[in-house]
Amino acid sequence: MRKKRVLLFSEGFGTGHTQAAYALAMGLRQLSRDIQTRVIELGTFLNPVLGPLIFSAYRKTVSKQPQLVGKLYRGHYDKSLNRVTRFALHKLFYNQVSQVIEQLKPDLIICTHPFPNAVVSRLKKLGLTTPLYTLITDYDAHATWTNPEVDGYLVSTTTVRDKLIARGVPPSRIEVTGIPVHPNFWHPHDREEILQTFRLKDMPTVLVMGGGWGLLYDEEMIEYMTTFADNVQLIFCVGDNEKAREKMLADPKFRHPNIKVLGYTKEINKLMDVSDLLVTKPGGMTCTEGMAKGIPMLFYKPIPGQEEENLEYFVSQGFGELMSSKETIDRWFRLIQEPYAADRHRDRLMAIRNAEYNPTRCSEAVLKLMQ
Repeated sequence: MRKKRVLLFSEGFGTGHTQAAYALAMGLRQLSRDIQTRVIELGTFLNPVLGPLIFSAYRKTVSKQPQLVGKLYRGHYDKSLNRVTRFALHKLFYNQVSQVIEQLKPDLIICTHPFPNAVVSRLKKLGLTTPLYTLITDYDAHATWTNPEVDGYLVSTTTVRDKLIARGVPPSRIEVTGIPVHPNFWHPHDREEILQTFRLKDMPTVLVMGGGWGLLYDEEMIEYMTTFADNVQLIFCVGDNEKAREKMLADPKFRHPNIKVLGYTKEINKLMDVSDLLVTKPGGMTCTEGMAKGIPMLFYKPIPGQEEENLEYFVSQGFGELMSSKETIDRWFRLIQEPYAADRHRDRLMAIRNAEYNPTRCSEAVLKLMQ
């Protein structure tokens, strides 16, 4: 009997879109042996030379001119991609996508970025019959996500659902599933084993993440955290930013025995299990992973636009606060050193998580679609 096939299209503008696609793919395979999945970053797949150049330019813009990114986001907030734009995207960048779909013959297509979503929507308008679902990977609903040909939307919260309804999407096409996280985030792992594997001490621990791009070194307050290293263990994860890692390792402030500087790792889920506090930019994926683990979060320098919306959601739910001053660091770093305080805080957040978020729900919802 042929397995049902789910084709997930993502894009390389940031790492969260593709992480969400892989998380959903792995979740589906965890729940059913009868599902076959394929994740494709469509721009790079179809344009292996041009694609990486475009994404590199976007990365530089995000790191050097975040206000410009926010201005573009807000300036087009209520404007979906029109027919001419979808045509241009298709012809200039995604002209072979129909061949990819024809070759892989999926039973369901899920897009985790607006660009492939717009292009597949255009193909639906031209006669493609494969169901198309859109997984919105933030806690906001920019108009570029919406297209009339989309069969259904999988969204993070009821607020995002209401925003889509306000944009004219029928309520019957929207399901609040939460953003999927990899099955490794569904359950805790053995603490002692993690400490041994990463050569960590059993002491108050802060995990500091710069996202997949490792955008954190120039932060004055990041360096300020190192002054607590005698009493607080610090784990800095700088993603694939090897230049930042080398620079930090060459700095005496980051060579304390209670400080670890890590590059890219697939075991963030384990590091979260042994950490009492997460310091991160408010990307939708990382914040959802932190919520799944019930770890309190401090957010720094949100990129104007969707990261600001993510920040507002997690602060309003009690999962953390904006790292606005050194006083914020002082208060939280003292808190996690108090006996049992970190455990009580995590228990409280897990109770909130259990009421608001089920890490398996998105995969279960898609599995039900396939049945």
